[in-house]
Amino acid sequence: MRTTINLLCALVFLGAGACRKDPGVNRAQDYLHLPAFTERGLQVVVEIPAGTNHKIEYDEAKKAFAVDQRDGRDRIIDFLPYPGNYGFIPSTFMDPARGGDGGALDVLLISEAVPTGTVLEARPIAALLLMDEGRLDTKIIAVPADSSRQVMKAQNFQEFSITYDGAKHIIENWFLYYDGLGATAFKGWRDEQFALEAVRKWMVVQAPE
Repeated sequence: MRTTINLLCALVFLGAGACRKDPGVNRAQDYLHLPAFTERGLQVVVEIPAGTNHKIEYDEAKKAFAVDQRDGRDRIIDFLPYPGNYGFIPSTFMDPARGGDGGALDVLLISEAVPTGTVLEARPIAALLLMDEGRLDTKIIAVPADSSRQVMKAQNFQEFSITYDGAKHIIENWFLYYDGLGATAFKGWRDEQFALEAVRKWMVVQAPE
């Protein structure tokens, strides 16, 4: 059962109500090992609220969220803010030995901004395939399972592609340009079934240390 807490209010830069109480915030500290699947779909751990430029990541060793470092400085995206809540699917690991990028499976949750550390159930509607430094970088695109949280009513890839084609192109181009021209390469879009299979492919009982 989901609980309500204030989480990480010290991160005042998050904005978009990052310090308000939210029913999706979970008290669990071992976020990486939460179940990947729930009765209503996938479980999503939000690292970066929608509308944020700070590249926040979960540090497993510290059991805390912090801004990623690049060249000794906080990594702040020099581009438009994240177009959705960005995070990961727990209990997944994209093994580099199998062509993955060495991290948990990424997910973009299309909804209003929620605080860092929020855990929500979601329904996948697509998968965006990219190549980053020669490795497969899969982005699961999802909407909240709770209809009251949905800002986009697409329930599958077909509805996403037809009714929200403009949003689909914005998301694609955002990921192609947010880290600089040529940083990532577009490999294609896949449907919600592919997204579910991707989660199963990269799912692990225990993420590597």
